[in-house]
Amino acid sequence: MKRKTKTAHPRHASSRPSLRGSSLTPLPLSRTVSNCAVSGFSIHNASSRELWDEFIKSHVESNFLQSWDFYEFHISRGKEVVRRILVDDKNKIVGAYAGVVETAKRGTYLAIAGGPIMDWKNSKVVQAIFSDIKTQGGEKDCVFIRVRPQEPMSDNILKILQEQGLKRAPMYLSVEYAGILNLEKSEEEILAGASQGFRRKLRKAEKNEIEITAEASDKAIEEFCRLEKLHAERQKYVAFSGEFLRKQFEAFRGNDEVLIYTAKKDGETLAQNFMIFYGPEASYHYGVSSELGTRYSAAPLLHMEAMKEARKRGCLRYNLWGIVGLEETSHRFYGVSEFKRSFGCEELKYTPAHDLILKPLAYKKTKLVESVRKKVRHV
Repeated sequence: MKRKTKTAHPRHASSRPSLRGSSLTPLPLSRTVSNCAVSGFSIHNASSRELWDEFIKSHVESNFLQSWDFYEFHISRGKEVVRRILVDDKNKIVGAYAGVVETAKRGTYLAIAGGPIMDWKNSKVVQAIFSDIKTQGGEKDCVFIRVRPQEPMSDNILKILQEQGLKRAPMYLSVEYAGILNLEKSEEEILAGASQGFRRKLRKAEKNEIEITAEASDKAIEEFCRLEKLHAERQKYVAFSGEFLRKQFEAFRGNDEVLIYTAKKDGETLAQNFMIFYGPEASYHYGVSSELGTRYSAAPLLHMEAMKEARKRGCLRYNLWGIVGLEETSHRFYGVSEFKRSFGCEELKYTPAHDLILKPLAYKKTKLVESVRKKVRHV
């Protein structure tokens, strides 16, 4: 196998993220300040990318869903976003959440994926954050606010959401069931835990003299857009638009948070992975392949190379993203889920999406439409 790595933006932190929170410098607060519902705290619109990302990355559960740049992507698409920070009486950030205002025929809503980021054991912080979330949703004239916390599902988190007035959403917001690899394990340890089929595919790929590159170049994203369209036609799903993918790529490229991994043989592209590296997590965001890519088993090689880069950046885990249950054999994502399980990944169930309903009558339409849509799409 030939390996060649190109990185358009080489700067990145080599140290692992702290697991205990960050010690932040005094905040350059924005002019927009709201009175907090809980004494001892104040809530502000976030104005500093550096301080935002420092706080988010200091939490081991975080990933790009609450990154500053993910919301720059939404802004580039003409969306209205909310970024809020909770500050204690020592001028230290103790909670944060970002969301995007989504307009739909069924009603406008505020979507908060992967957040809020805070200490869920601190009842005052929880109360302050959810009170502000409700206020922001009201100011944006939302029918409801949909929250999918980054916390693993537990009776305690479900109880907290219920106490804050949220109810289980009829539709998901982001991945709720994911495959996770622990990058504190060595490559040898990960391979030892993988299936025999996975190791066989990897050996096959290594014998095929496949070239692997990692780039953050315009050429790489253009090739990804082209291949994604062909992949969608072959797999019979609706492809993302080229503009959607390019804008997302651009948002993360500026701060060296994205790489396109490409597998080629004899100059022909076999497969590509769109990888995001943010704080403690490397995320397998999108993956596409050609028919030849399947024949030559190129995908395992792309992942193994991305894991090496993730370790260099200090990432603690590699998120393969969505999987479905072993019993869901008729689900359209069952096949790709089995591929992800072949890595020997741990299976993580996030707290499912919950809704804070602001307009009960209008919400009935949302619930009906989404319940039918979920049944029809088998998701």
